[in-house]
Amino acid sequence: MKSNFLVAQTFLSAISNSAEFLAGSSPTAACRNVGVTANRNVSATAFTLLELLVVIAVIAILAALLLPTLGRAKESGRATVCLSNLHQIGLALQLYVQDNNNRLPFMRDKSLTTTNELPSPDMVLSNYIGNFRVLHCPSDKQGVFESTGSSYFWNNLLNGQDADHLSAFGIGFSPHQIPLFCDKERFHAARGVKKEVNYLYADGHLKNILAMEGTIQKTP
Repeated sequence: MKSNFLVAQTFLSAISNSAEFLAGSSPTAACRNVGVTANRNVSATAFTLLELLVVIAVIAILAALLLPTLGRAKESGRATVCLSNLHQIGLALQLYVQDNNNRLPFMRDKSLTTTNELPSPDMVLSNYIGNFRVLHCPSDKQGVFESTGSSYFWNNLLNGQDADHLSAFGIGFSPHQIPLFCDKERFHAARGVKKEVNYLYADGHLKNILAMEGTIQKTP
């Protein structure tokens, strides 16, 4: 019985001491202690200004390396659509030639400064193309299609010629040597040198070169 009384007395004494300690403690001091501890934890995990600048610089370098590649990839896709357009134009020309005694049409590109005496390709080939959007190069951002009706230039030196015997300035060409249509501007410059312009040749093959070097040969 005496032992239980001593235990109870000790327990009450402990509670009393704890209450006195809490009563004597300042709430502001307690909050300050918590704030100091939190600041120490944040400081241990936060980025320094130098580290942040390094991360930003790395991201900028990666962007500078990747953006041109992405631009070329997108342009490559547009150039593929452009080549498909030229292929469709080539098929339209073949149908025209079959219906006109193997003769190429008489036509000339629309001019913004002069009046054409001949109809433009979009008019002459309208019954064979089907969809006029075929005449629009997806890389034509200069509005050439909207102002002239076609993003592609027609080689009017071939007007009315026999499709099997082509010549220009008195020089005979084989069909794979002379272009029929090509981009009016360097629409595909983002692809790199000698890939700015797409060409459609008389035999139907396509090329992505800026200039034909060594391909023009005089027939003996």
